[in-house]
Amino acid sequence: MQKAKRYSSIKYSLEIFGTIYLVGLLIIFLAFGFSQRFSEIIRAINPRQYFVLPAYLLGIFLIYSLLNFPLIFYRSYVIEHRFSLSTQNIKDWFLDQFKTGIIGYIIVLILLGAFYYIVQHAPVTWWLIVSIFWIFFSVILARITPVLIIPLFFKYKKMTDSSLKGRILALAEKMKVKILDVFEIDFSKKTLKANAAFVGVGKTRRVILADTLKDKYTDEEIEVILAHELAHYKYRHLLKMLLLNFCATAICLYLVYKTAGFSLAFFALRSLGDVASLPLVILYFVISGIILQPLENYLSRIMEKNADILALKTVGNKNAFITMMEKLASQNLADRTPHPLIKFFFFDHPPVDERIKLAEV
Repeated sequence: MQKAKRYSSIKYSLEIFGTIYLVGLLIIFLAFGFSQRFSEIIRAINPRQYFVLPAYLLGIFLIYSLLNFPLIFYRSYVIEHRFSLSTQNIKDWFLDQFKTGIIGYIIVLILLGAFYYIVQHAPVTWWLIVSIFWIFFSVILARITPVLIIPLFFKYKKMTDSSLKGRILALAEKMKVKILDVFEIDFSKKTLKANAAFVGVGKTRRVILADTLKDKYTDEEIEVILAHELAHYKYRHLLKMLLLNFCATAICLYLVYKTAGFSLAFFALRSLGDVASLPLVILYFVISGIILQPLENYLSRIMEKNADILALKTVGNKNAFITMMEKLASQNLADRTPHPLIKFFFFDHPPVDERIKLAEV
C-alpha cells in the first residue's frame, strides 16, 4: 500500500504540474503574439483556409510535443518502469507516441475544421451547432475505435477458452446485452496492469479482456468484472456521459461566444474565426475542464457505484468481487484510501476500499 501511495502521489503531482504547464504555455503563446505571427507566416506561404488550418495545427502539435516531451516521457515511461508496471521497451514506446500523435492530429483537425466552418457560417448559434457536431463525432469515434484504433496498439484475438467465453456470453444474455464476440488483447507486451472493457457501438460492440487479467484471475472474478462493464450499458451510462459531455462542451463554447470580444481584444487577436485564436479556445477548455471535472467525477462515481451494485446482484458472488478488487488494487497500484480532496479532483471511480465495503454490506 505504501508503494501504491508513492506511485499515486507522483501521478497526482505530475497531472497538476502538467495542467499548470499547459496553461502557462498557452498564455505565453498568446500574450507575446507568437500565435498571431505564426499564423501570418503560414498565410504568407498559402492564404487558403484548406492549407492554413492543417499547417497551423501541425505546427502547434510539433511545438507542444517538443516542449511537453520531458513530462510525457517521465510520466508514461520512466515512472511506469520505476514501479515495475511497464514491460514496453523504449522503441515501442516511441512508436506508440508517434501513432497516438497522428491519430490525435487527424481527430483534432476534423473537429477544428468543423469548428471554424460553423463559426464563419453561423455567427450566432455556432456554439450550439459545434457542440452537437462534436458529440455526434464522438459517437462515430466510439463505434470505430474497436475495429480501427485499438488494433493499431494491441493484437486482437478471439477468446479460445470456450468455458470462460461461454460464461461471458451467458452473462450477457442474462443481462439482455447483445455483443459481437469476446476478444483477448496482448496487454502484457506493454504493461503489467489489468483491464477489461465493453467497447463499441451497434455492430462493433464487444467484450475485450487483457491477457494480464485473464491469466491471473479466476473465472468467477472475471465474470464480476464484466458484469460491472455490462451494467454500464444496461443503465445507459455511455449515453448519459455523452449528454454530460455535451452540456460541458456547450457551456464552455457558450462562454467563448459571450466573452470572445473581450478575450480577443485582450490578446490582440483579430477574430474567433482566425486560427491564431486557437490557443485561446484551448485555454477556455482547459480552465472549464478544471472547474467542471469535480462534478463530472462525482456523477461518474455514482454511475460506477450503481454498476457495482447491479454486478453484485446479477452474479451474486460478493467474495469474488472482493478478491477481484484486492487483486486489481495490488496489480495496478491503486490508491485505496485517497484524501477527500484527491478523491474530489481525480477519482472518477469510487476508491477500492469503498467498493469493497459496498460488497461487504
